[in-house]
Amino acid sequence: MAKIGIFDSGAGGLSVFREIRKVLPDEDYIYYSDSANCPYGEKPMEFIIDRCRKITDMLISEGAEIIVVACNTATAAAIRTLREEYSIKFIGMEPAIKPAAQFTKTGTVGVLATAGTLKSEKYLKHKEKYASDIRIIEHVGDGFVELVEKGIISGPEAESIVRKSLEPLLDAGADTIVLGCTHYPFLSDVIIGLAGPEIRLIDPAPAIAKHLIEVMDEEGITYGPSDSKSFRIDLRTSGSKDILEKIFRQL
Repeated sequence: MAKIGIFDSGAGGLSVFREIRKVLPDEDYIYYSDSANCPYGEKPMEFIIDRCRKITDMLISEGAEIIVVACNTATAAAIRTLREEYSIKFIGMEPAIKPAAQFTKTGTVGVLATAGTLKSEKYLKHKEKYASDIRIIEHVGDGFVELVEKGIISGPEAESIVRKSLEPLLDAGADTIVLGCTHYPFLSDVIIGLAGPEIRLIDPAPAIAKHLIEVMDEEGITYGPSDSKSFRIDLRTSGSKDILEKIFRQL
């Protein structure tokens, strides 16, 4: 059984944990939600890096053998620094531009992400590398993170907020939409309900889970056989644990 640390600016990283547990069902997880400082999207880079250092120190002190930065904004802002300063392996989020470019039939891909992610060097490099032959329409998911952090992932309020950011992508002809923030998959049903079932949503979390196993194999980190009884998760947060546990119960 491996001890895997996962952290995010809030509860959104649980969407990544959900995919990781599908392929690693037996491990000992510690999940940290920095909800008191959520969202990270508009925070200064140095603030995000400082928070990531503090969270990393805590996860290592609790015995984490590998850490998943389950936050697009934190990955963009801090993962290079973390890899330089710590010997533990970090798995970060990747902008899912490449698969979106492969799937689109209209040649137009929508990207929903935070402002921090859309301005990041990693995202801009991926867009330049993989999107030269397609059109990318970007929009910040205004209010999406706040919805999820309140545990509102369906209903009229969610539909109203999601519609405002989604419509510009649909009006531009996007048939494939990248979910560029780990909070956003919790709103997938709302997005599909508004956009229609023909719209393809790209969530990078399954690919991140696969990559985690690859790195664990490379590093010789032992993980357990399939036995659900051995699964453990320690949920921690700088904010409200009630909300975190509410979202966890919906996984």
